[in-house]
Amino acid sequence: MFAWFESRLQPTHPPEGPPPSGDGPWALARFYLHFARQARFLLAGLFAAGLVLALADASIPVFIGRLVALATQLGPERLVGEAWPYLLGMAAVVLIARPAAVACWSMIANQALAPGLSNLIRWQSHWHVVRQSWTFFQNDFAGRVANRVMQTGPGLRESIVASIDAVWYIVIYGGTAMSLLATIDWRLAMPIAAWFAIYAAMLVHFVPRLKFLSRRMSEVRSALTGRIVDSYTNILTVKLFARARDEDDFVREAVDDHTVAFKDQLRTISRMVLSLAVMNACLLCGTGAVAIWLWSRGTIALGSVATALPLAWQLTNMSGWVARMVTAIFENIGLVQDGMRSIAVPRQMPDAPYAGELAVSHGAIRFEDVTFGYATARGVLHGLSLDIQPGERVGLVGHSGAGKSTLVNLLLRFHAPEHGRILIDGQDIAGVTQESLRGQIAMVTQDTSLLHRSIRENIRYGRPSASEAEVLAAAQQAEAREFIANLEDWAGRRGFDAHVGERGVKLSGGQRQRVAIARVILKDAPILVLDEATSALDSEVEAAIQGQLERLMHGRTVIAIAHRLSTIARMDRLIVLESGRIVEAGTHKDLLAARGAYARMWQRQSGGFIEAD
Repeated sequence: MFAWFESRLQPTHPPEGPPPSGDGPWALARFYLHFARQARFLLAGLFAAGLVLALADASIPVFIGRLVALATQLGPERLVGEAWPYLLGMAAVVLIARPAAVACWSMIANQALAPGLSNLIRWQSHWHVVRQSWTFFQNDFAGRVANRVMQTGPGLRESIVASIDAVWYIVIYGGTAMSLLATIDWRLAMPIAAWFAIYAAMLVHFVPRLKFLSRRMSEVRSALTGRIVDSYTNILTVKLFARARDEDDFVREAVDDHTVAFKDQLRTISRMVLSLAVMNACLLCGTGAVAIWLWSRGTIALGSVATALPLAWQLTNMSGWVARMVTAIFENIGLVQDGMRSIAVPRQMPDAPYAGELAVSHGAIRFEDVTFGYATARGVLHGLSLDIQPGERVGLVGHSGAGKSTLVNLLLRFHAPEHGRILIDGQDIAGVTQESLRGQIAMVTQDTSLLHRSIRENIRYGRPSASEAEVLAAAQQAEAREFIANLEDWAGRRGFDAHVGERGVKLSGGQRQRVAIARVILKDAPILVLDEATSALDSEVEAAIQGQLERLMHGRTVIAIAHRLSTIARMDRLIVLESGRIVEAGTHKDLLAARGAYARMWQRQSGGFIEAD
């Protein structure tokens, strides 16, 4: 039975579509509906089980009153013999119907929805977020985004389950109590009617405040998480600059905001609890007084008193539970609303609806009148046009800010040109899927970041289907086999099984770079981008790897960026950029002979004279 309920939802099935985005009063409802309809049959079952459970609980005071009336009327000699059908029916409800409803509710809520729906929401939220643009992640804390993805699933699921329970207990139990007491005597129902009116007014007063405070609480919690994670992620910088106290101030500000928001929320909850306690005390006393007064006048029987008092008592208990549920519901709604800020965000730079797969047969690259400036007035690239032939090795040269990295980022479609277009083998990259585009381009960056996994997994990331022999060969080509063989991590794993730590912090810069080069070798893409690829290597290792890079570049279209001009002097053609425009182009020898911008940069770096013809 457990396994059957646990298998009703498969969290990691492909999502039906991205979460709905947008603002306005209905945005939250659409977000809830998007996920709830994927578990609609389970939620319907929970709704039915909640109905049966509420009816069973409402019947208990009625059974007590009926039992007292029968005992008074029949006496001990005749009670069992004449009233056994009633007693058997009561026992069936208590021993069979209610436990069955509890079991069904528990199986659906705990076995099916708790793991299934929570992780379905997490999985689909992650699936959407991980496909957001690079800019999306540059504009937020990674820790805050992850926290929102993790907390939205349980928050949404718990608020739905609690709402179903709260609705049934308010409607069924409250309605049953009112109807039964009014049937006995309308005056007996008056204390409960007055209590319901005040209870509704209390909810109207407190619920909007709780909603606002819960959302604010979730926001400051996310901000606090983001700041803490930012400190931990950059712990080396914190240590190098001895800025632990500054980080204390940075985090303390968020802790103080969280404390103030927490106090405000709990103050409101305490006011609601105290108000409810006074209301419940008045309800019990009022119902008891009216029942005793009516009984003393002979208007109602003793069994009716025995029904009225347990109904009122159970109603006070239920009201406290509902109030706690309402508080929890809005706390979870606050979590969901905060999560929507990262999850219910339209995809930035999505693939075109007609996008197909990029097919690279030669590797020709063409930039046509490309203009781009990160939406700034000054801009970065200004009408740049450049043709790179298949198999040509091109070096991009220029001072910082000239537009070299921007040109590469546009080729990888991390951004879209504001004007112009980029073609690979005649195909406009705006009309192909981004995954197929990046699958045809291998890149080694200056700031190499590795996954917190084993060396083997990091190298195989270039081509997951690669065999062990191919992984070892790639490491050998990247001059990495020797240092990998000597690695051992904190868990005693050695060699290719050793884990590298978050972002590869357990390795030196040169070691990370060699693993990254091995990963690119394994990828074997027709277009290669080298962005300061050997900047983290010492001279001896760089010299050893240069030969491997030469073989890696053979037969591929290559774009290389380097501030150290000696590393790209042997490229087929050098492109000199200044302020987002091409000012010179040619071979190393031709550009030195021209005695222009490139020659001046070469002279400053070499400290010597410009080479003569």
